[in-house]
Amino acid sequence: MRRFTPEYLNRTRRGMWASRDALADLELDSRTRILDVGCGTGQLTRVLAEEAPGATVVGADADLGLLDVARRETDLDYCAADALRLPFPDDAFDLVVCQALLINLPQPAVAVREFARVSADLVAAVEPDNADVGVASTVDAEADLESRVRSAYIEGVGTNVALGKRVRQLFGEAGLSDLRTRRYHHEKRVEPPYSAADLESARRKASGTGIADHESELRSALPEGAYADLRRDWRSMGRDVIEQMGADEYERAEVVPFDVTVGRV
Repeated sequence: MRRFTPEYLNRTRRGMWASRDALADLELDSRTRILDVGCGTGQLTRVLAEEAPGATVVGADADLGLLDVARRETDLDYCAADALRLPFPDDAFDLVVCQALLINLPQPAVAVREFARVSADLVAAVEPDNADVGVASTVDAEADLESRVRSAYIEGVGTNVALGKRVRQLFGEAGLSDLRTRRYHHEKRVEPPYSAADLESARRKASGTGIADHESELRSALPEGAYADLRRDWRSMGRDVIEQMGADEYERAEVVPFDVTVGRV
């Protein structure tokens, strides 16, 4: 399974649950015991606790460092756990949910079967379709470069990060029924006045740090020498972003589609 830093999770999930409408099928107001698998730093775990105030909410992750960050944020229950071998008895929860986990697992079907085993009622997955991300920017080169990087990353990453509607198929194969899917669009906007996070993102572009985070995946998909050219173009684009920011002219919008799939045990 791939590993992520707390900073990466905060950048990619910032503002994710400003609206909770896509979680309607999780029936959170009637839940009593919820498990959030692959909880990371606990963003979704905290949302679940807010929306189901009468429930016991447990966050589980294999990364002890991310769990440490989650524990510092709230006093919710967190535990170390492998999504493919959950340390809970059958029917221990009435809702088991994950966010952006299945796309990072080599064997997502095994995880879904584990979710169904430990749930007495509902299983839910909130998974992005990374092949369908849209980007618009006042820097002419940015949208094209984002598309090139995303295509190479999807090819080189080794797991199905464009899982999308296949989640519904995995649920059916695991024996889940009453399947429901809602598509939720997470829109991330950058516009004046710029936040500290916006400025840091621009610096990461100009330094090449952002693209270097995925160097191994990109190199495995690109021809010899193409990564160096792509990184050079990326840094040049980043300098244009910083220049436009200096004049309060830079704007960027990114829309990431998430499919919220729910099934009943």
